[in-house]
Amino acid sequence: MSQALTLARPYARAAFATARDEGTFAPWSDALAFSAHVAADPHVSALLSNPELGRDDAVALLAPETAGESFGRFLAILAEAHRLPLLPEIAGMYDQLRAEAEHVVKATVTSAAELSTAELDAIKAALRKRFGQEVDVTTAIDASLIGGAVIDAGDVVIDGSLKGKLSRLQTALAN
Repeated sequence: MSQALTLARPYARAAFATARDEGTFAPWSDALAFSAHVAADPHVSALLSNPELGRDDAVALLAPETAGESFGRFLAILAEAHRLPLLPEIAGMYDQLRAEAEHVVKATVTSAAELSTAELDAIKAALRKRFGQEVDVTTAIDASLIGGAVIDAGDVVIDGSLKGKLSRLQTALAN
């Protein structure tokens, strides 16, 4: 596990605990996503490492206008500890904790071409049945798959792409 993830974990857990106690999972998700996006910008990233940037200025730069007071305090704590560059990792871990708490499986369906609504609904239904939980599906398109789709649901990857099938066939023929 990378050092960044190790350093980000306690902050993600603290953010999650605060959001859980306040009953504000969605606003915290939105605020963290915004702050992580801003912090990941190369120009902002360079600015965050500048020792002359004050804590209040860093918080003002990274906090969305709609963020609550507790989120501002969270950013201030990160600024004091020089951990603002970890915001992308913190946001990702927070979203994982939220999905687990809400019993939602996050899945990405990557297909060679755009899927129809009926196809996507069928995939969602099959994933709900398999995991016994609600499923939050995002889609992506990768023409190199040639046909079919790859479903990535955390620890489970289902490769139903033509590219994957051809690769498996090539491996079987080579042995």
